[in-house]
Amino acid sequence: MAHTRQTTAMRRALRREVPSTVAVIADEQDFTAMRHRYRSFTFDDHDTYLRQIEKLLETLATQGGHTTVALFDPEDYADYCTETGLDPDTPASRSRFTAELAATGPSVPYTGQPIDRLVPLLIHRAVRQATWEYATMLLTDLGECADCGQDIGRAAFDQASHTLTRLLEEAGPGTHHLVVSVPTDEQLLATLHAERPPTGPARLDSTEGAEFVTVLAAGIALESRGGLVLRTITPAAPDRVHGWRLDRGRLVPLTAAEVFNAYCTDADTGEPLPPEPGVDHRAGFDITPDDPWPTHH
Repeated sequence: MAHTRQTTAMRRALRREVPSTVAVIADEQDFTAMRHRYRSFTFDDHDTYLRQIEKLLETLATQGGHTTVALFDPEDYADYCTETGLDPDTPASRSRFTAELAATGPSVPYTGQPIDRLVPLLIHRAVRQATWEYATMLLTDLGECADCGQDIGRAAFDQASHTLTRLLEEAGPGTHHLVVSVPTDEQLLATLHAERPPTGPARLDSTEGAEFVTVLAAGIALESRGGLVLRTITPAAPDRVHGWRLDRGRLVPLTAAEVFNAYCTDADTGEPLPPEPGVDHRAGFDITPDDPWPTHH
């Protein structure tokens, strides 16, 4: 009996060392597609399916292990099965695909979030990853400059990295929230949160930073129109909002009036919005690099 209890305890201890991955079909249309394509996918109702996912996550959490939640995309799954020669209409194939998602696909750690909050987080992560991948592809496809032989994408990335460093240095201490928008064939949007202490460099998430710099670099390299907004939060003071527009590969400061108009206009309808209380709209500050972006061909 003692040996049995010891064995059970050891198995429970090992279970806590094994990570889990749960794939979620977040979109109801994707859920319907799975139902129609695969007889082995036996769920009937998307809401019920999501609630069962939530119960599964709660159960896994009680066992003490780490759980990653990944986004299950039916089209990616079908492509995966074609490439690997797997039968897509089996739970085993879906399980194998889920294991791959943990390493390559959009995912978030499960920390007890309710499913209604977890699904939007997962979709947001998927959008961020898709934006990053598309902006990276744009930079890669630019190749080398015919005049100087420089890798245009790499040069733009370096310029964008330097620009971000300058922005955070000039913004000073505080909590900074940055948004960059670049119109291409797809609208590229990236956000970044950074904490700048009274002394020392700003602290930011490395992945979020890379995504932000890549999108900014795409705007620089393509010399497209776009914009950047910086909002700074400091204790016992109004939030400060600065803005810039992208012009031929460089950030040009907006005036305080232009920042106000941009912040107080509905982007979809063009209708004016009431000013947000406790916000000070300011002109963008000069962050012209020592070596302005040259024209590449």
